[in-house]
Amino acid sequence: MQPAIEVKHVSKCFGDVCALSGIDLEIRAGEFFALLGPNGAGKTTLISIIAGLTLADSGTVSVMGHNVITQYRQARQSLGVVPQELVFDPFFTVREILLIQSGYYGIKHNGDWVDEIIERLDLTSKANANMRALSGGMKRRVLVAQALVHKPPVIILDEPTAGVDVELRQSLWDFIRQLNQNGHTIVLTTHYLDEAETLCNRVAMLKDGKIVALDSTQNMIGKLPAGKSVRLRLLPDTLPAALHTLQLSHTGGMVELRIDTYAQVELILSALRSAHIEILEMHLQQPDLEDVFVNMMRNSGN
Repeated sequence: MQPAIEVKHVSKCFGDVCALSGIDLEIRAGEFFALLGPNGAGKTTLISIIAGLTLADSGTVSVMGHNVITQYRQARQSLGVVPQELVFDPFFTVREILLIQSGYYGIKHNGDWVDEIIERLDLTSKANANMRALSGGMKRRVLVAQALVHKPPVIILDEPTAGVDVELRQSLWDFIRQLNQNGHTIVLTTHYLDEAETLCNRVAMLKDGKIVALDSTQNMIGKLPAGKSVRLRLLPDTLPAALHTLQLSHTGGMVELRIDTYAQVELILSALRSAHIEILEMHLQQPDLEDVFVNMMRNSGN
């Protein structure tokens, strides 16, 4: 199947600073894909190259099989981008902005789809409001709506929920999930790693302009050297000898025990009961995408 986005040997330098160094990346059609990395890793530069806003020094990029340079019309028609910055025209209402955006793509009589987008993004009460009168969260909703007016098969969301309240974040992801289920390819950059873990099938991590990890979300988490553990507050604050080999730490009145399977939890509880030790507090610790990210950024390139 033709990839939604194909990046081959892409490099980009700004003076002495190389933002991207030989990036190779293929994002499959229909994926919900996360592009993660610390500030300055090259994420926004890569998105700008995919969107045709920045020229790569070397390499090629295509969107739905269309080269972003030689077939830029088709490539841009296939792509919707929600930028990280709040960019808006202060002289028009929300609905006018979306109809004008439709015109950029040569789409006439797009009112029904515009109205549906407005409703799904909870912008109905602001449809006739001037953009200057909107809050930051509302303006971000409009940016999402602008990226969707031409129904692109590929949608890139660059930090779409930055500074957005919890309610909007939930309604936005419900809408984006539905678009993905309908066949749209979604590419997400975010510093909220719980969002990426919940939503995305595969993850690429960038550091210093290079991809340092690329795999399914679950595979990345499963490969972490540190696995599951259980943290306990005990009375008395002591550990039976049978559990000493599992102990990882004992600080602040909490003892942490390593577990390889969840079945070990019952064995730990049984040992504590036999020793007449009461459990005051218990937390099951599981590795997540944030643990993977921290581990990868700390150890890659060393």
